[in-house]
Amino acid sequence: MTGILADRAIRALWNEGALKAEKALDRDQIQPASLDLRLGSKAFRVRASFLPGPSKRVADKLDRLKLHVIDLSEGAVLETGCVYIVPLLESLELPPQLSASANPKSSTGRLDIFTRLITDYAQEFDQIPAGYRGPLYLEISPKTFPIIVRRGSRLSQIRFRDGQSLLREDEMLALHLAETLVASDSPVISGSSIALSIDLKGTGPDGLIGYRGKRHSAVIDVDVKAAHDIYDFWEPLYSRGLNELILDPDEFYILVSREAVHVPPLYAAEMVPFDPLVGEFRVHYAGFFDPGFGHAPAGGWGSRAVLEVRSHDVPFILDHGQIIGRLVYERMRELPEALYGASLGSNYQAQGLKLSKHFRCET
Repeated sequence: MTGILADRAIRALWNEGALKAEKALDRDQIQPASLDLRLGSKAFRVRASFLPGPSKRVADKLDRLKLHVIDLSEGAVLETGCVYIVPLLESLELPPQLSASANPKSSTGRLDIFTRLITDYAQEFDQIPAGYRGPLYLEISPKTFPIIVRRGSRLSQIRFRDGQSLLREDEMLALHLAETLVASDSPVISGSSIALSIDLKGTGPDGLIGYRGKRHSAVIDVDVKAAHDIYDFWEPLYSRGLNELILDPDEFYILVSREAVHVPPLYAAEMVPFDPLVGEFRVHYAGFFDPGFGHAPAGGWGSRAVLEVRSHDVPFILDHGQIIGRLVYERMRELPEALYGASLGSNYQAQGLKLSKHFRCET
């Protein structure tokens, strides 16, 4: 049977040696359909982002492009506007039938930290070919806030696939009719994806619609929860009855989908990359939705998708209800032992508009 590997199978990869690491896995490192990846002890500041290409290893490129080496063993600051390459603690010896892909973790995307996985001989980011055997590296570029990271920090996650798992358009429609993937009276399903639109009417008495990141802030420690005041880092945005928002070029926004999202237990979902057909902006760095996201077996379901948005080159006006992203769904190879949610201490189950876990909740 083909599909996305669940937690039990990921654990088996470790036990069988297909997944290796310099130290034992953390207790909570395996998620329902993914594995968190951990930074190693060194970061290489490089002149520019790169791919090694089909004939070179990442280490070969680092020898030529590195500017200096940063020790992460006790923690270090990564500055905005810089590009860093960090060897990860994990490495792979995948069997021939298994491939993988990577994405930033939800909290990473909500801090506007741009990350991409690189492998030896890679010709594209975040994609690990079937049967890959070798080290893993993470490109990190903080965009809005300087950050503190250390050996063992987890900024990205990897998902393993056995064969083809993506749902076709007819399968997506049938699943939506049976499970209500997106809470919409008229869902837009095209190809293998289902559309999400933006909520700009706002929530609460003040009509809060989102947040815009502040420049020149203090540093954020990626491993510490609830440590920072929201208003030191974010400017709240309100609807004022206009139901629209002008995105300023090169500014970072946290917004929320109008529709609630549901990922049934035997499926996983992913936000597909930025589509230039819907506007000059990028949405959602962090794209994985684990099985059980927005799912409540006892009744009631749905969690809205928080969207990380950045406009490119020109100001762009978003209107309430405008399509801003698309989800694709994939089959799980088996039911996970644990679903996304409270039992795992998941940070974003049943969420609405929500910043990352690093900020203190307003009272």
